Order: sequence, then structure tokens, then C-alpha cells
Amino acid sequence: MNTATRPVTGRIHSWDLSTGVDGPGTRFVLFVSGCPLRCLYCANPDTWHMRDGKETTVDEVMAEIEKYRAFLTTAGGGVTLTGGEPLLQSAFTGEILRRCKEAGLHTALDTSGFLGSRATDGLLADTDLVLLDIKAFDVTTYRKLTGGRLAPTLSFATRLDRLGVPMWIRYVLVPGWTDDPETVDGLARFVAGLGHVDRVDVLPFHKLGAAKYEALGIPFPLRDTPAPDPALTERVREQFREQGVAAH
Repeated sequence: MNTATRPVTGRIHSWDLSTGVDGPGTRFVLFVSGCPLRCLYCANPDTWHMRDGKETTVDEVMAEIEKYRAFLTTAGGGVTLTGGEPLLQSAFTGEILRRCKEAGLHTALDTSGFLGSRATDGLLADTDLVLLDIKAFDVTTYRKLTGGRLAPTLSFATRLDRLGVPMWIRYVLVPGWTDDPETVDGLARFVAGLGHVDRVDVLPFHKLGAAKYEALGIPFPLRDTPAPDPALTERVREQFREQGVAAH
């Protein structure tokens, strides 16, 4: 009887190296395919469907990471899983995080938190940092902006805090959508009430993914929405700082 363990596989879009954007230091960033949300400002519509990804084993991913291991550790970096939504393929994601931890690499999970219930405590124990994207703090706006519900993300944030998992909160600033002062204040108070948030990154909306929509034959919903000006971006960052939260 063959008792060999079947390799854990998943579908990935691509990988890249980045510095200072997807967690501390220089990172090996793995883009996992598939996402349950349809954010109007999404810069990676080519990662929405799992069927469009390349089927890959965890061993193959780790072999690629190993090529850069010395560089990543020397640069104070590690591995970040993003997407798409990595928790859509939670078993695949969890196994990569586990293997990276065994290899002594810093691990980060970039997630909307919408599928946070799929993250086991074991998966989170292998995660050194969660980059949690809170896309809006008004229930109605969140639904219109993403097609999903806000509650799972807030529940996941509370769970991460209870487990002591460090977080960086990400907030995309979209004029006319996520710039309402009262709503930003509400989010800032919520974040300030969490004990394990290291920072908040207020990320100005951009249109760098517009060409991907054109290539896919999909209308870009926010084509006519302007990027926020520096004054608006600084105002929102300052609202977080007023609640004692480090905002960048």
C-alpha cells in the first residue's frame, strides 16, 4: 500500500521581490490566485480567478524562495503571501507559511480578512505579521466598494489581537468613497483599541492597474475617480495619529 503523502498544491499568479512595501525589509512576494471580493479599485484583476493561475506545489514554491533565502535574511526581510486572497487557498497558504517558519524566514500574510475564519490558529501561529486591508469602515460603503461584508474583517482583526499577532493596517484612500472624516475617525478609534497594531498605511488610490482591465476587456469602475491630493492624504493620516496610531 502506498502511504506517500500527496504534495500540497495551489494556484499562483506570480511572484516578485519588493522592499519596504509588503512587510519589513526585502520580501519574496507570492501572488496567490483567486479572490472572493471585487474591489472597485483593485489593481490586480488578473488574480481574481483561481482557474487562471498556475498549479504549483509547495515544494516548487519553496525551491524558488530558497534561491533568495540568504538575500532575504541579510536584508531583514522574508516572505509575504498576497493575491488575490491567500486565505481562499488556506491549506496551500498555511503549508507555505509553516515551511517558511521552519526555514527561519519572517512570514507575512496580506489579506482582506474577509475569509479570516479559514485561517486556523496553527496558520496564524506561523504568521509573524498580518497586513490587514480594511477597505472601508461604513457597512454600506464596504458593500458597494467590495461586494462583500465588513463584519468578517473586523472580527478577524479582533481575533488577531486576541492571539497577539502583529498587524499593519492598510487603508486605501479613495476620494468620494473612503475619505469621510467621521468614518475615518471611527476606524481610527477601532484600530486604536487593538493592542497589536504596529502601524497604519494610508495608501492613496491610483490607476496603475487600468491597463490590466483594458487587456482583460473589463471596464475599470473608478476610471474617472481622481487620486487623492497630498493634503487629503495627510489629513487622513493625521486622524489616525490623533488616536495615538502611527500612520504613514
